[in-house]
Amino acid sequence: MSKRNTIIYPGSFDPPTNGHLDLIGRAAALFDDVIVAVLKHDGKQALFSVDERIKMLREAASHLPNARIESFDGLLVDYARKQDARLILRGIRAVSDYEYELQMALMNRKLSPNIETVFMLPSEAYSYLSSRLVKEVWGLGGDIHDLVPETVERRLKQKRGNS
Repeated sequence: MSKRNTIIYPGSFDPPTNGHLDLIGRAAALFDDVIVAVLKHDGKQALFSVDERIKMLREAASHLPNARIESFDGLLVDYARKQDARLILRGIRAVSDYEYELQMALMNRKLSPNIETVFMLPSEAYSYLSSRLVKEVWGLGGDIHDLVPETVERRLKQKRGNS
């Protein structure tokens, strides 16, 4: 019996963007199982609760049968071991992302040498996109229709009070 290739895509996903969904979809085509792991305690002031983010991601990724959405806290490598996953997915948009992600990957390797980090570039259409920018554009009343999945746009409009 062959071992399944399970990859974990961790993040705050506050809110989930089309860039996140792009990476989830492409990972689902390459790996047996994709676990999208929403970090419970990332130290940032969240716009959406962890449960809201999980619901939005589940709705947006419902067409991907090998993707599941969960939450975790603590060390990512500990969570990966519990999930019997040996791969971590990280998106790289720019050189600044790479520098940060390289440090994280090397620390994870130090903590758990048998867990590898896979870097994936987003589609060009999403290479500039981040949750922070979405929140900024939304907060200033800008159009986010092409930046986030429909479920996220709907919830952002509800937060603003114009559903």
